[in-house]
Amino acid sequence: MAEKINTGSHDLPISDALAEFMRGGWAGTREDVPPLPVAAYAAKRRARLAERLPGERLVIPSGTLRARSNDDDHRFRTHSAFAYLTGGQQPDDVLVIEPSGDARLFLHPRPSRAESQEFYRDRRYGEFWVGRRFDLAEADAAYQIECAHIDALPAALNGPARVLRGVDASVDALVSPAGDDRDAELAAVLSELRLVKDEWEIAELQQAVDATARGFEDVVRALPAALAHPRGERYVEGVFGMRSRLEGNAVGYQSIVASGAHACVLHWIRNDGRLDPAEMLLLDAGVEGDNLYTADVTRTLPLSGRFSPVQRQVYDLVYEAQTAAIAVLRPGVRFREFHETAMRVISDGLREWGLLSRAQADAGLHRRYTLCSSGHMLGLDVHDCARARAETYLDGVLEEGQVLTVEPGLYLQPDDLTLPPELRGIGVRIEDDLVITADGARLMSAALPRRADEIESWMAALAG
Repeated sequence: MAEKINTGSHDLPISDALAEFMRGGWAGTREDVPPLPVAAYAAKRRARLAERLPGERLVIPSGTLRARSNDDDHRFRTHSAFAYLTGGQQPDDVLVIEPSGDARLFLHPRPSRAESQEFYRDRRYGEFWVGRRFDLAEADAAYQIECAHIDALPAALNGPARVLRGVDASVDALVSPAGDDRDAELAAVLSELRLVKDEWEIAELQQAVDATARGFEDVVRALPAALAHPRGERYVEGVFGMRSRLEGNAVGYQSIVASGAHACVLHWIRNDGRLDPAEMLLLDAGVEGDNLYTADVTRTLPLSGRFSPVQRQVYDLVYEAQTAAIAVLRPGVRFREFHETAMRVISDGLREWGLLSRAQADAGLHRRYTLCSSGHMLGLDVHDCARARAETYLDGVLEEGQVLTVEPGLYLQPDDLTLPPELRGIGVRIEDDLVITADGARLMSAALPRRADEIESWMAALAG
């Protein structure tokens, strides 16, 4: 069968003489590859998955490359379930857990240079184009899993199987839908296994949070230059993005850099506005570590270095709501309770300001100004474990080892006529990352100040 090579429209033709010349004269480059640091933990996770769905073949792809434009691909980011079970971060790999519980990893190994032109011709997989991959022996050693060539996958999927669908269309096509929602159950179980983090995951998350704190410090130091730039929001985005690439894989999600009324847009990622020293900056950003665990932190900063009275009024109410919510976190508490606690504080505050009547507050009309929930699970995905069933997550109870965000906010839209003019266009969110402990919760992002006076002192110290 002819070798499939991914080439571009403008690639130069390869003569027979050049092809022959490229086959030889290369030094051997077999590497002594140690096991990935996560390998032992990943093995335990695969065993738990096999126990949850015993006697079944389970198929989890890593995902595929996606074109950004024409023949230029986005930087690959593996599917979180695949990373959780293997530690792998390469496209087009597929983990198969057999009914016996044994695992095999099917992958696209580094080919022989004497037998293949891929290494110098293939834009997607060629070593000269995208870098070196493991050969099969190296992959065995790194992942501590039996590894096989991806070409052997169709023959291996010769019977019933559950597939994590929607990740790799070519894998979906190899297995008929399992029916009776069995594939959906696999996706749910894969999310639910990640609800409680092991010690390795918590350490990875703490590293990401610590790097994120340094990124916020970078931003504060860069504010004078950002204030002078016509796209100050984008300047801030770039400063934080540099920290994320220096200390991790990337940002864990598109950074929200929202000045002034942009802070009232929950997912403002255009980041093309000016910064005004009379306004505040809402920065929601997180570093994703090299092993793909992400932080998720938000601070709302006065761009002048000091909150105006009305800015502080709004900020303090959100701070009080977050502090009350954090105080309820402990094992056995309903997941929804911290959000409900925060919203009671917000609702009472809005009533005290005269924005809501008692009847309106009792009817939950504070949501006009808060819109979204006050937190979520955190891990490999910024909104982690999203396919877990409600009874195990949203309607469940907190457990030791879970990591979550607490992020109440007030979003007072610039065109909202129910608000007095001085409040319109102010958006405040305060978000921190916490791990549930045996008797409460530990604030992982404690390196960043939360209280208004602490924010002002911190900004002054960094400016000096």
